[in-house]
Amino acid sequence: MPIDIPHLKSELVRMSADSAPGRDFCAAIAELARTGRFPQLRAVLPAVVYDELEARYRSNPAAFVSEWQQLAHAMRQGFVQHARQRLTSLTRLQQPASDTPAWQEIQRALDAQQNDLLRTAFAVELLELVEPAIQRATHLRECVVAAPTSDEADRYLDEATRCYFYGLFTACAGLCRSVLEEAIKQKLPAQLARLIRSRYRNAATLGNLLHEVNNNLQLTGIDPAFPRVANQVNDTGKRAVHQGLLTEDEARVCLQSAREALQLLLCR
Repeated sequence: MPIDIPHLKSELVRMSADSAPGRDFCAAIAELARTGRFPQLRAVLPAVVYDELEARYRSNPAAFVSEWQQLAHAMRQGFVQHARQRLTSLTRLQQPASDTPAWQEIQRALDAQQNDLLRTAFAVELLELVEPAIQRATHLRECVVAAPTSDEADRYLDEATRCYFYGLFTACAGLCRSVLEEAIKQKLPAQLARLIRSRYRNAATLGNLLHEVNNNLQLTGIDPAFPRVANQVNDTGKRAVHQGLLTEDEARVCLQSAREALQLLLCR
């Protein structure tokens, strides 16, 4: 039986909407404000949230009560989307706002008490990554090498590949450079490794390492085809860092080149 990702997403949103705490939360704030018991919120809200709400309440009590009563009716349907907007606001630079939307105040308050809304927002976002990640995974095959490398190189390759799966294309290219740097350092003869550490003051870049490898192929015993493929990875990684975000195709080619380079480097 195939897994229906869109159905899972719709069911998740439905369950979250059914249990969303927005209605009761908003109604309680409106009622406390309407009946002059607003200070009671100080005991249950984080200080920064309480101070923000109190300032809005003091500036116009009637408008504050009306706004929160309206939110109580609207939040059941909108809370999951508000939680997703909250995630976006955490990942990007924000401009100062003269009037913070009420849903942001609610979201911050609920984040401090329980995490169901953020949990739902993350779950929805991750479900949306599944189908594109599956398609990207079909473009790859296992990277089989004859010689072992370090745990660090394996972790860099793991993170680079997962970045590609999940659409983090520029980060993928940067990590591809890192995995080759680490793998080369593990492969260098001790004499050449000492020379490179001294020459570059323990800060050799991938470009530096490839230059030294190319000039010492006989000493290193590395496949002569390796520098050409590795330089392709280095060029793409530098472009990602200095010239702009990469496309999916660019990231895929970079990752495939990094894997090919590893196979050449670790062929024996």
